[in-house]
Amino acid sequence: MNSHGTAYGERREVVRERILAMKALWTEEVASFEGAHVHLPPTYQWPKPIQTPHPPILIGGAAGPKLFQAVVDYADGWMPIGGRGLTTNLPKLRAAAEEAGRDPATIRISVFGSQPDPGRLEHYGTLGAERVVLWLPPAGRDVVLPILDRYTDLLPS
Repeated sequence: MNSHGTAYGERREVVRERILAMKALWTEEVASFEGAHVHLPPTYQWPKPIQTPHPPILIGGAAGPKLFQAVVDYADGWMPIGGRGLTTNLPKLRAAAEEAGRDPATIRISVFGSQPDPGRLEHYGTLGAERVVLWLPPAGRDVVLPILDRYTDLLPS
């Protein structure tokens, strides 16, 4: 983080301000933003995203009160890595949303890096996950295409 100009202790606030600045660029004719870390003078940004009001903003990371507060405050969803602990942590995220006056049903869940296990994928679906991203090796088409073919068997009919 330091090599990219962000102090570790300020990372959450930097991400928050950058996301809020992007939302302004995507949704306002002339956008500006003033924060502790982001300074955006009145600026035009075109073309605007096709998705309205903006592309989905998913925050990845380990479950916890600070992450859940960020998701509730300025994101569209959570992207837990691997899906471990989802059964325990989703109620906590939904409770944080309710406490903040946000409808928990508006929070999108996309599990990243899960194992391609049919039972696990079905379980994520019952919890309300709308997307699961599976791993692929960094290899050539001869290796990757057969894996993708096996993954198609996991899709709901």
